Amino acid sequence: MKILVVEDEPSLLSLIRKGFSEHNLSVSVAMDGSTALQMLDKHEFDAVVLDIMLPDVNGLEICRRIRASGNFVPVLLLTALGTSENIVTGLDAGADDYLVKPFRFSELEARIRALVRRSSYKERTTHAVTLGDLVVDRISKSVTRNGQPIKLTAMEFKLLEHLIRHKGIVLSRNQLLQSVWDIHFDMSTNVVDVYINYLRRKIDKPFEEKLIHTIKGLGYVLKQESEHDNKS
Repeated sequence: MKILVVEDEPSLLSLIRKGFSEHNLSVSVAMDGSTALQMLDKHEFDAVVLDIMLPDVNGLEICRRIRASGNFVPVLLLTALGTSENIVTGLDAGADDYLVKPFRFSELEARIRALVRRSSYKERTTHAVTLGDLVVDRISKSVTRNGQPIKLTAMEFKLLEHLIRHKGIVLSRNQLLQSVWDIHFDMSTNVVDVYINYLRRKIDKPFEEKLIHTIKGLGYVLKQESEHDNKS
C-alpha cells in the first residue's frame, strides 16, 4: 500500500511516517500543497493523508483539484478544527474521511485501511471511465466507442488512460512527457504529438464528434465538443 502524507508540522509528519513504515506501508511525504499536487500528478497512491492548514495551497483546495482531475484516491483530512461546519466543508471538497488533531496513530491507520478496502471494492465494480460514448476499462485494458471495440497499443492505452483520468483539463506536452513517458528534460522530442495523432486516427477519425482537442500554445485536452468552443 502506497500512502502520500501531506503535513507541514515536522514532528507530526515524522510520527505518521514512522508509524506507517513500521506497519510495512510505503510512505511518501510532502510538506506543502504544491509539492503534493506534483507528486499526485506523477505517481499513483492508494490513499492520501492531507492536512488542511498548509503554507501555500490548503488541503481543501488540493482535495478539490484531486477530484476535478478525475482522481478518486481515498483522502483523509487532518484538521485542528473539529466543528461540524469545518467537517462538512472538508467532505464537500471531496474528502472521504477526517480526523481531528490530536489523534492516536492506531485510529489513523485503522481509518486508512478501511478507506483503502472500500476504494478497492469500488474500483473492482466501477473500473470503467467514460466520456460520452468512449469507454476506457482500466482493468481489462479495453477501449470502446459507440459500442465498437478499439485496439490500442500499450503506450496508446497509457496515454488515453491519462487523458481520460484528467478529462476536461488541458495537459501540456511537458506534463504528458513526465506522466506517460517519464521523460523530464528532453523538450526536443515530438513523441507526444506522434501518439496524439495515433489516438486521433483510432478514437476520433471514424466518428463524427471529436474528443481530442489541441489548445494552441498550451497542450491537449480530452473533452466533448459541446464543451469546446474553438474546435481543432
